[in-house]
Amino acid sequence: MPLTGIRILDLTRLLPGAYCTLLLADMGADVIKVEEPGAGDYMRWTPPLAGGQSALFNAINRNKRSVTLNLKADAGRDLLLRLVEGADVLVEGNRPGVMDRLGLGWEVVHARNPRLVMCSITGYGQDGPFASRAGHDLNYMATAGGLGLNGERDGPPVPPAVQVADIGGGGLQPAVAILGALVGVQRGGEGRWIDASMTDGAVSWLALALATHAGGETVARGHQRLSGRFACYRVYACKDGGYYSVAALEPKFWSALCSALERPDLVDLQYSDDSVVHVALEEMFASRTRLEWQRRLSALDACCEPVLDIDEVPSHPQIAARRLIETHETGVEVRPAIRLSEGWRRRDAPRLGEHSKEVLAELGIDDSTLEELKTAGVI
Repeated sequence: MPLTGIRILDLTRLLPGAYCTLLLADMGADVIKVEEPGAGDYMRWTPPLAGGQSALFNAINRNKRSVTLNLKADAGRDLLLRLVEGADVLVEGNRPGVMDRLGLGWEVVHARNPRLVMCSITGYGQDGPFASRAGHDLNYMATAGGLGLNGERDGPPVPPAVQVADIGGGGLQPAVAILGALVGVQRGGEGRWIDASMTDGAVSWLALALATHAGGETVARGHQRLSGRFACYRVYACKDGGYYSVAALEPKFWSALCSALERPDLVDLQYSDDSVVHVALEEMFASRTRLEWQRRLSALDACCEPVLDIDEVPSHPQIAARRLIETHETGVEVRPAIRLSEGWRRRDAPRLGEHSKEVLAELGIDDSTLEELKTAGVI
């Protein structure tokens, strides 16, 4: 697989770092999840449970191995540094300064392995007045401006159902940065320290909105081109309480939709702020059920699709044909979105400390020493 032979030490908890290393593990990297003895990653115990462990944890921690190490103990710190010597990447999600206080900061790990790539995922970055501030996805989206744009016109901001800053700024973008840094190392360069901020990531995804605002256009909830301002790009309620998405942005799609709705008079009002066109489509979609609209519009080449509830997604013909969702004893998993190779699923999400003996044996730690470490609370 593309990343076979790459070893990654994952010291993170919860969603962002786990999603980042999941992307890399699915491409073949040997991801070793380093967890606190006894408790481990907090997400392990988040309901619902599947086989005695969180189904949420299982969904984003497949293809990884788990080692327990008490990094506050000298022996635990020393073992991690020995693992660093043979690793390519270290990913951590502590607040700025924590790794230094543990004696595991960038200067220390870089000295032990000059080729190591270290990625620090935080809410607000390594510097600035908010660097040490606590937060979660909703706070990062609020600060970045994304939350303020989400919702109906003249209504309150609506929390996104998907954790955009966590997954995008704290998962996807760090993974891209890590891959770029690894390419640099393979070309003969040294390792580097990546400062990955979830807020920064969220701001970067607002590039078009910020450019629109700077250009003098109004950017507010429900007033943007792609957030309900125009009737050609909106969600409409159906007679049965279902919803239909209309994204007929190009004139040819809008014209085709108006023809199918038998309203050719609306063609020239595609980008009009006149409420007449909005009301016309609202009334039409409210006159039929979602299924009736699906039967009428499914063959139409006009960018119109029913809004699915979560329980409908696995059986959708496109989702099913792509085999995107799989069910296992450990819960439901979504396969990698990018198809690089088959055989992407090599192992279930690990039990806490399941691979401590295996991984530490690779360092030359024998069974008697393992027992001593266990007794001392190091593992």
